[in-house]
Amino acid sequence: MQLSTFTLPTLKLSRTSYGALAVALAGATIATVVTRDASGWLALGFAMMPDIALIAGMSSGLEKGQLHPRAVPLYNVLHSFIGPIALGLLGVALGPSWLAAALAWGAHIAVDRAVGYGMRTSEGFQRA
Repeated sequence: MQLSTFTLPTLKLSRTSYGALAVALAGATIATVVTRDASGWLALGFAMMPDIALIAGMSSGLEKGQLHPRAVPLYNVLHSFIGPIALGLLGVALGPSWLAAALAWGAHIAVDRAVGYGMRTSEGFQRA
């Protein structure tokens, strides 16, 4: 199976629910950084990390809102809740900095879903 045709499972919630999840995850990230002496820099890095795929997907000649197809697999992997959940489970063993990173990554995904961004089709457009 090619990665570009592999479909990751998605969580289906309302945009309002995703917004509430984003607030909860961001609050948990901040609380973990403040109370557990976790790395705020690592959390910030993981909060911004999923958008690396947007940089990789920029190209001339694309339609408005389209991501270059070469970046779609990376975008979809980085915008799936599977990664933050796995990192969060590892974070319990690795320490509070990695837990904060997982929470921040999840918050990024939840914010994206709350404002209407989701997974991409193989052509690089938002899935309906």
